[in-house]
Amino acid sequence: MAKKKKKLSLAYQPLGFVLGWSGGWLAGLAFRKTWMAIRHEEDAPDALDKDRGWGEVLLAAAIQGAIFAVVRSAVDRAGAKAIERSTGTWPVGEKGGRD
Repeated sequence: MAKKKKKLSLAYQPLGFVLGWSGGWLAGLAFRKTWMAIRHEEDAPDALDKDRGWGEVLLAAAIQGAIFAVVRSAVDRAGAKAIERSTGTWPVGEKGGRD
């Protein structure tokens, strides 16, 4: 049975890569839309933008981090559940996915 889990984990890696990439793209889009709704600006401040204050830079970073974490978890969970439904086996070992 351990051998089957190892093979399934390797088979899940390409799917995980595609899901990760698409999740990152989706999270970026969600952040841009959220920032536009909050500040009515197309571009969020960068940490090295001299004309922006600490509060604005840190607010943008916190919002971006939260959105990326939620989208990443949702995409990972949906992918794992899809693999489990199609194969009957969870795609990663007992410990979980990421370290």
